[in-house]
Amino acid sequence: MSTTPTPAQNKPLPPVAIVIGVLFFLGLIGLMLFAVMRSGDAQRDALPSPLIGQRAPSFSLPVLHDPTIRISSDELAGAPYVLNVWGSWCPACAEEHPVLTRFALERSVRVVGYNWKDEPADAKAWLERLGNPYFVVLGDYEGTTALDWGITAAPETFLVDANGIVRWKHSGALTDAVIDQQLRPLLATLGNADALAAGHTPSPAPASQP
Repeated sequence: MSTTPTPAQNKPLPPVAIVIGVLFFLGLIGLMLFAVMRSGDAQRDALPSPLIGQRAPSFSLPVLHDPTIRISSDELAGAPYVLNVWGSWCPACAEEHPVLTRFALERSVRVVGYNWKDEPADAKAWLERLGNPYFVVLGDYEGTTALDWGITAAPETFLVDANGIVRWKHSGALTDAVIDQQLRPLLATLGNADALAAGHTPSPAPASQP
């Protein structure tokens, strides 16, 4: 005579398993909170970029204010430049903007804006509101060039020398201290003033151009 098997009764989890589960959950919460706190930290990317000392990835990107014009990395060669990654959607970019503007006004090096994954209309309105400190602004709505540069967040800033070699990277908002203690000393070693005097610069698009 056959009998119908009865469902196995639910057995309570042993106390050790419960403790492990709680600790795992609390660990995940802790990691999430740590990531949120670090998102606005200027030193969120403590590891040096693998690009340092290497040739900067080549690119050809449209000018934000006139997409019919494209500027390539080859055209920027011949003098150092600072590449600043920003977006109108980025709160930290707005925080660093006054610092970047003061530095750009010194005209010690070309400051190239790299507008990342931004609607052109939003980017131009942002610059109209806060001011345009850039030598030229290049747009990359799709973000394909960012992959080559290893860009993971905004703002990020790179220094590229006259030979196209990446000399420095900073993750997070620029501060006066970062510029004074890191960027300016590096620029002083590159002899950028002589290169700029030689006129190795493409013509930037006017900031007010629609």
